[in-house]
Amino acid sequence: MEHKNVWKAYQEADLEALEALAKDYREFISSCKTERECAAFALKKAQESGYVSLEEAIRQGRSLHPGDKVWAHAQGKALILAHLGTQPLEKGFNILGAHIDSPRLDIKQNPLYEANDFALLDTHYYGGIKHYQWVTIPLAIHGVVVKKSGESVEVVVGENPSDPVFCVTDLLIHLAAEQMEKSAKKAVEGENLDVLAGSRPFPGAEGKGAEESGEDDKADEAESQDLPKDLAKLAKKEPVKAMLLKLLRETYGIEEEDFLSAELEVVPAGPARECGFDRSMILGYGQDDRVCAYPSLRAQLSLEQPSKTALCILVDKEEIGSVGATGMASRFFENTIAEIMELAGEPFGLALRRGLAASSMLSSDVSAGFDPLYASVFEPKNAAYLGGGLVFNKYTGARGKSGSNDASAEYVARIRAIMEENNVAYHTSELGRVDIGGGGTIAYIPAEYGMDVIDSGVAVLSMHSPWEVSSKADIYEAYKGYRAFLQDA
Repeated sequence: MEHKNVWKAYQEADLEALEALAKDYREFISSCKTERECAAFALKKAQESGYVSLEEAIRQGRSLHPGDKVWAHAQGKALILAHLGTQPLEKGFNILGAHIDSPRLDIKQNPLYEANDFALLDTHYYGGIKHYQWVTIPLAIHGVVVKKSGESVEVVVGENPSDPVFCVTDLLIHLAAEQMEKSAKKAVEGENLDVLAGSRPFPGAEGKGAEESGEDDKADEAESQDLPKDLAKLAKKEPVKAMLLKLLRETYGIEEEDFLSAELEVVPAGPARECGFDRSMILGYGQDDRVCAYPSLRAQLSLEQPSKTALCILVDKEEIGSVGATGMASRFFENTIAEIMELAGEPFGLALRRGLAASSMLSSDVSAGFDPLYASVFEPKNAAYLGGGLVFNKYTGARGKSGSNDASAEYVARIRAIMEENNVAYHTSELGRVDIGGGGTIAYIPAEYGMDVIDSGVAVLSMHSPWEVSSKADIYEAYKGYRAFLQDA
């Protein structure tokens, strides 16, 4: 089948709608770089669209009826939006599911140390990354620090033009002969992905060795210069670390021990940008999988009165196996549906099992876009192309479809009909050549209920790198396709 570029078919009205959506999407991925930020953004938009708390409805014993819209979240990092349809819930749901976590560097629980007059933060990478891509680029820190009192302190440093940024250093080329002989996998070790956080010692602090030589007067001198007593003692041995802790205490009211109960993520600094002379693409961090999560959210919020109940699920932890309380494999999804059915007058049990089995789902996740610079790893007839519209993957997995959900032919035919009836540009794809590698999505997890599931999403170049590339046209077609699915499946 001939590969078609959707840009050729657009009229002026399409281009206007496309650019408006792309602008909103760029703002979203520029400001929402963690799963918490994405969930909070989505919840705010949902509340503005009339969604109410499921937990509050349960507490009030309030009944749910067709047209009602409710939300539920898990630990602030996963979110379910439900718009009740006119059909009984036992007849099933139309579901969009995407993940909102992305590869990154996580700051460890005991991260801060001083070495040779540098203060550094130890990290543990999250998800599948190429280590070498994370060195010598501007980095920001996003997240929360929760004190023993329960007070939560939000941290975002490196995004405002007036903010400092951070980086992971690399070895200069003049001394890198041995490093250059290593494989890309080993050229930069995971334990060397430590973030450079400071280099300024506290004025008057003696530095390492002062305590051993008995020069305690230096501590008194440091304290007299507004360094607290506990930090003054530290400053005798680690003056740069002491200075950094003083700044953290003054700016955020946090102590070194508070890192124990923090979730701090190191991500590329700066906003997403339009890419190319023609501005047809978007370059930004975290597009796997926020480039699918955002049009899924927009499609859900745009619905009027659906026939089948429409669900939008935004989950965490997909990049590490969909595990934990906020991943798709948790009971969060099933428990939420059970609560909704109870309030809708369809007590869960057999009705819940029937409803889940009768459901249809698009697992909204990205596809590996065909890159002509690396054409040898793709099978061109079955590849995803930027500008080709929404992409469907009948199966993902590795090599012999290991770990894959494999959608039935009947379901694929139904999806084709919906897309074509709604003038949505789409094509199908596999994840590279059969024996090259592979990957997975959340699709296989809800498929265990017996529902129909297929992967669908946007083609992305440089997937899992700090900066990924997508096409504005594909984001627009994804929104159209997701909306058509929720309305008509």
